Amino acid sequence: MANYPRKPRGEHRTVLGPEYDCRLSFCCAACRRRTTPPSVRFLGRKVYLGAIISLISAGADALSDEQLCRLIEALNLPVQTLYRWRLWWSRRVPASACWRALSGWFSPPISPARLPGELLVRLHGSDMGARLIHLLQPVAPLTTGTGPPFMRVGASTYKM
Repeated sequence: MANYPRKPRGEHRTVLGPEYDCRLSFCCAACRRRTTPPSVRFLGRKVYLGAIISLISAGADALSDEQLCRLIEALNLPVQTLYRWRLWWSRRVPASACWRALSGWFSPPISPARLPGELLVRLHGSDMGARLIHLLQPVAPLTTGTGPPFMRVGASTYKM
């Protein structure tokens, strides 16, 4: 094991266990080369939890300026960080092989500018937590430079 330490922001230490203090990574016993598996806990090198990044990015358009300012203040979230998250969802995700393979499942197509909010609305799930899991699974390969370039996702989780 060669885990990367993390100090997650935007959460309360009493809610999350110590397993959130690291980003999982493996190290080869022979060559000592590190391999980081796809994960949505932190969405790559980001220090905010993937669920928080996704939910705030999805809801930012629906909030008034005052509500957005209160949320940013409550999470101690720099405005530039929110801007980077929204760029990641609107540019990097749509340019990926993962999204190109998944986007054909949706009719009408989802505009990249509407990610991740529109995707959350269209996914099946008994509650927001289940839909969030279905949202994060396909973007897991984008969170690392190592590992498989595309993770197969079952079509049963998506509305047609």
